[in-house]
Amino acid sequence: MSLEMFSPLQLVSLRYFLSGTATVLFARARGMYLPRGRDLAVACFSGFLILGVGNGALSFAEVVIPSGMASLIIAMSPFWMVGAEALLPGGEGLHAPIVGGMVVGLAGSALLVTPDLGPHALDHNLLDGFLILQVGMAAWSFGSIYQRRKSGKAHAIVAGGVQQLAAGLILAPFALLLPQPALHWSGRGMLAVLYLVCFGSLVGYSAYAYAMDRLPVAIVSIYPYVNAVVAVFLGWLFYREPFGVREGISMAVIFASVAVVKHYAAPKTPSAGSDAPA
Repeated sequence: MSLEMFSPLQLVSLRYFLSGTATVLFARARGMYLPRGRDLAVACFSGFLILGVGNGALSFAEVVIPSGMASLIIAMSPFWMVGAEALLPGGEGLHAPIVGGMVVGLAGSALLVTPDLGPHALDHNLLDGFLILQVGMAAWSFGSIYQRRKSGKAHAIVAGGVQQLAAGLILAPFALLLPQPALHWSGRGMLAVLYLVCFGSLVGYSAYAYAMDRLPVAIVSIYPYVNAVVAVFLGWLFYREPFGVREGISMAVIFASVAVVKHYAAPKTPSAGSDAPA
């Protein structure tokens, strides 16, 4: 609905400028440490990759392909993230149970989304949308791991706020100067933008930044599977969308995949005496 009012560039820039400004002002009012110097450069660069390129690619893709198909393709993002982490020096290695758990989660997401794609999902724009989303997922994954490895003294949520503000500011000149379609103001569109700012950015991305700072990459990477479950639940709760056997089986499969990945990716607690000198 927000794309009914704004172009993809305008939406991403406005959304993250507002949420980033709110987070940074709150942190400053509370006297929290704000990134500066090298830490500021890291936050700005990773914010551009994660939110400017990563989320921007999703906004562009949803213009050319149905949002259901975009959600299905995005369900591949865990493979990008754990793959990028494994390829970089000193990263967490790939383990067969973790990869298997992600495959199961992808199957659950496909079962949840595919029946709702409609007859026009596989049109000539599918390849364009697929390629755009691959660029976005790669940028999101590498930017997340870069921020994780180069994190400084700032709290993860504060650093996430700086990332959001940087993405909004970096994209602003392009959103303002490049030709854009005429705006069509509507109350529904404004509510959609406010929802993205509050729940998608201030809550959702802040939680992601905090989790990325504290949890193994494999566990954080499976957030698209959880997002799919939440979306179906909210659709049933607020819009009375159908919830039947297929949805129940899909959620059970997704929860099973999350449990497998969590079990095998969680840091193992050393046994008593394991650190004792020989």
